[in-house]
Amino acid sequence: MSLKLILLAVFGIAMAHLEGVVVVYLRKALGILDTESNNEAVKTFPKRYLQIEMTREAATIIMLLVIAYLVGTSWVERGIFFLWTFAFWDLFYYVSLYILIKWPPTFRTTDVLFLIPVPWISPVWFPIAVSSVTIIVIVVLYILNILN
Repeated sequence: MSLKLILLAVFGIAMAHLEGVVVVYLRKALGILDTESNNEAVKTFPKRYLQIEMTREAATIIMLLVIAYLVGTSWVERGIFFLWTFAFWDLFYYVSLYILIKWPPTFRTTDVLFLIPVPWISPVWFPIAVSSVTIIVIVVLYILNILN
């Protein structure tokens, strides 16, 4: 299982960077400032592009579900693999954005986490904390031999 966890982490990190690059291009194309709160930016986002963005978010979740299903052998394992890969994707999405455009400028910067089914808005420290705790819990459970 450890090789699977490593490969899923690599997949999540690569997926995060790809999504970070897409968001950088999207922000530039729509004239969103790099230091601007995404909460404010989404209010001025054209409705058509919000709908397109929702399909990108849905595709991201579908990809994470599919990889977890293909790699896992039980529903519990698939759930763990989904959470693990999601956590790496979410955490490294912010790392990627920071490396590319120095965004978010602080952990208190407000972000729109998801648009589906309604906008989820919080400071970026929250998804970073949740993803970090998820990774730590799964590692501890694996070390304690609860997950095999």
